[in-house]
Amino acid sequence: MADMPGYFRTCFQTGRLACLAMLVSGGIVLQILACALYNNWWPMLTVIMYVTLPMPLMFFAGSDTSSLYTESGSCWLNATKFLTGASTVGSIAIPIILKHAGVIGWGAMALELSSFFVFVLSILCYLGMNEDDGYSMF
Repeated sequence: MADMPGYFRTCFQTGRLACLAMLVSGGIVLQILACALYNNWWPMLTVIMYVTLPMPLMFFAGSDTSSLYTESGSCWLNATKFLTGASTVGSIAIPIILKHAGVIGWGAMALELSSFFVFVLSILCYLGMNEDDGYSMF
C-alpha cells in the first residue's frame, strides 16, 4: 500500500471510515426499530450497557489497545477486561431476560441481538483499521 499515490490512500481511508459510520448507524437503527415497531421501549435498557461498555477501556487501558491482547499482571488491566466482559454479557443478557419475563416479544429480541452483533462488527472493523498493529483486516 506504500506504493499507491497519496490521494488514492486518502480516498481508501475515507471509504473505510464511511463504511464504519454506516455500520454504527445501522446498529442504532436496529436498536430503535426493536422498540418502535413493537411499541415497547423496554429494550432501550441495553443502551445503558452500550454506554458503559467502553468506559473501563477509556479509564484504565487508555489508548493502548495492544495491551488488551497480552497476559499481564496489572490489576487495572485485569479489572478492565472483567468490567468490559461483564458489560458485553449484560448487553446480550438484557434482551434475553426481558423475553423470558414476557416483557418483549421474539421480534424485539431478535432486533436487539442483531443490533448488538452489528455493533460488535463495527468495533472489530475499527480495531482492524488501525495500521499501527499487526491485526489489520484490510
